[in-house]
Amino acid sequence: MFVDTHAHLFYPNFKDDLDDVLNRAKEESVDYILIPATDINTAKEVISLTEKYDFLYGAVGVHPHDSKDWEKSWTEEIRKFAANKKIKAIGEIGLDYYYDFSPVEKQKQAFRDQIELAIGLNMPIVVHTRESDDDIYGIIKSYKSSNLKAQFHCFSGNKEQAKQLLDLGHYISFTGNITFKKADELREVVKYIPLNRLMIETDSPFLTPVPNRGKRNESAYVKLIAEEISKIHNISIEEVGKATSYNAYKFFGIGEMPKVSFTYQLNGNLYINITNRCNSSCYFCEREGEAVLKGYNLSMKKNEEPGAEVYIKEIGDPKKYKEIIYCGYGEPTIRWDVVKEISKYVKENGGTTRLNTDGHGNVINKKDITPEMKGLIDIVSISLNSADPEQYAKIMGIDVAMFDETKNFVMKAKQFVKEVVLTIVQVDEIDIEKARKFTEEKLGVTFRERPYFG
Repeated sequence: MFVDTHAHLFYPNFKDDLDDVLNRAKEESVDYILIPATDINTAKEVISLTEKYDFLYGAVGVHPHDSKDWEKSWTEEIRKFAANKKIKAIGEIGLDYYYDFSPVEKQKQAFRDQIELAIGLNMPIVVHTRESDDDIYGIIKSYKSSNLKAQFHCFSGNKEQAKQLLDLGHYISFTGNITFKKADELREVVKYIPLNRLMIETDSPFLTPVPNRGKRNESAYVKLIAEEISKIHNISIEEVGKATSYNAYKFFGIGEMPKVSFTYQLNGNLYINITNRCNSSCYFCEREGEAVLKGYNLSMKKNEEPGAEVYIKEIGDPKKYKEIIYCGYGEPTIRWDVVKEISKYVKENGGTTRLNTDGHGNVINKKDITPEMKGLIDIVSISLNSADPEQYAKIMGIDVAMFDETKNFVMKAKQFVKEVVLTIVQVDEIDIEKARKFTEEKLGVTFRERPYFG
C-alpha cells in the first residue's frame, strides 16, 4: 500500500537490525523503499542494499553538506552508479544554508551539475532544501523548458513556495514533521497539495513522527505519515496509500501500473467508471494520456466496459456512500442505458446518484434523455468550462453550437432532478466571475469551481 520514498538505510544505526526494520515495514504494508545516497561512498552502499533486497531501490548523488570539494568530474562516477537498474533518481542533491558545511557557490555548482546529469539521463531528482528556497526555486525554474522532474523531499515551505513548484510540474513530499505539535502551518500546506502531486517518506533515521518522537525513525512509521495526511485531507488512509504509491510509480518507476478500476472510492463517495469514451476533447483532460486519478486506473477500453451487473455487485449497499457518482474520464451518457439500470438499483436501495456530464447527452443519444432522469438521478453536474461560446468550443474541441446545446440541457434537466450544478476548471484564461454570473443569474443553477493542477 505504501512507498517510503526517502530512507537512509545505510546509516550505522541500522547496521545491527536492518532485517528487523525491513520486516516491520512489510508488516505495516510498505511495499517499496527508496534509499537516497549522500555522497560517492554511500552511493556504493545504496547499490549494495538494493541488490540484496528486491523491494529496495536507490538514488545516487552528492548532498549539499558533502559538496565542499565538488568537482564536475564526479558526475561521471555518479553516471556509472545511475546505470544500475535499481537506481531510480539522482539524489539527494540541493542547497542547505542552515549549516555551514559547504560554501554556497560549491553547493550551487554541485546542484546544477547534477541536475544537468539527471536531464541528460532522463532521470528525476530528489531535492534537499533548507533556508535556501529562493536560490533553489531560481535554479529549478531555469530548467523549466527541460524534461526535469523533481521531488522536493521533507518539504517545510509555505503555500506560495509549494504553488511555484507545482506550477513547474514537480512533486512535494512530506515526512514526520507534519505530525509535530507546532506544525499547524505545515499541515495547511499539506492540505493545499493535491493528491496527484504528493509523496510520503520517513527520512529515516531522522524526523520520527508522533507518537514515536525520540526514537530512531524507520520505514514502518511511514504509515503514521499517511494517517496524518488522511486526517488533513479528510480521506481514508487507503486513498492516501493508493495515490502516493501511484505517484511513486509515475515519478520513480517503482512498482507497477494499477489495474483498471470499474468503481473507485473518494471522499466517502463511490465513483462509477462507465466509459473512457467521450465526444469532447478538453485540453486539460487526461483521458487520452494515462487516465489515472489519485492512483485509480480509469483507462478502460471499449471492449473492457462491463455490464450493469458488474457495477451493481461492486456497489453492494449504496447507503454506505454519500453519493454514487457517474464519473471517469469519459462521458457517461454514451452508455445511458447502463447508467439507468445502475441508478434504478441504487435508488431502490436507498442511495443517492450524481451524474457528471458534459451536457451533450441528448445529442449523443439522439433523443431528450432528461425526462428519463426523474427518480433515477438526484444531481446533475455539468462541465461548463467557459461562459464564452467560442472559448467553450476551443477548450472542449467541439463545435460552437454545442454551447447552446449544453444550456438547453441544463434548463431541461432542472425539471427532473433535485439539483443542477455547473462547474468551471480554474485555469488562468477563463473568466471565473463571468461564468459564475452566467450560471447563477441566467441559468439559475448552482456554480462550483474545480481546482486544476496541470
